[in-house]
Amino acid sequence: MLQVDLNSDLGESFGSYKIGNDDFVLKFVTSVNIACGFHAGDPLVMEKTVRQAMENKVAVGAHPGFPDLMGFGRRNMIITADEAKAYIIYQVSALNGFIKAEGGRMQHVKPHGALYNMAAKDYQLARAIAEGVHAVDDELILMGLAGSQLIRAGEEVGLRTASEVFGDRAYTTEGTLVSRSIPGSLIHDKEQAASRVLDMVLRGKVTTLDGDEISLKADSICVHGDNQEAVELVKYIRKALKEADVLVKSLK
Repeated sequence: MLQVDLNSDLGESFGSYKIGNDDFVLKFVTSVNIACGFHAGDPLVMEKTVRQAMENKVAVGAHPGFPDLMGFGRRNMIITADEAKAYIIYQVSALNGFIKAEGGRMQHVKPHGALYNMAAKDYQLARAIAEGVHAVDDELILMGLAGSQLIRAGEEVGLRTASEVFGDRAYTTEGTLVSRSIPGSLIHDKEQAASRVLDMVLRGKVTTLDGDEISLKADSICVHGDNQEAVELVKYIRKALKEADVLVKSLK
């Protein structure tokens, strides 16, 4: 029986600012990626989100990003490999502290935003991220864009990897995500999102923004928690997968 993980990026509120629909999305996903304080989140939000995830029996992962609260981690930054590795160790360790305090175990690490997108193409950056994850815990799963340099780097340092696909984002012919600044990059229609997810899971294919069809591997499907339609999208996608006899479960 085919199986796939369904994940969402959560814990991205900060202080008095609330972002996302965490309480509702948690009821339908199998894994969550929790912000670690650099691009979003704060200690209280991290603690609360970890606790909520564990109460809902959802697997927990770290979602480290660039130190860019103002830009929500979506602006490219030029950093050294040593900086990248240190940023990962720092953020993953911080979230891991909250997970251990709740009696849990971290499942995976998924970089956020610009860090994720840059590491998809830049092997040296990807390698530094993978080494940072390995240094914290070599049993963690490194989640990255399907077919990306991050998956390659994770495998080469000896980590288990999970190839991620997106139900609510458009793809380029190179297999990367279309920039959010381009019209059509975000998918809001739940039927369109579900249809694309089924193609990716059942056929290993997705249609790009230009109309081409490319191949990819789908271990985990992401629906962004800050997408206004996140709750309806994740509910509809999970229903579509169930009807297609695909088992939706966490990576471990």
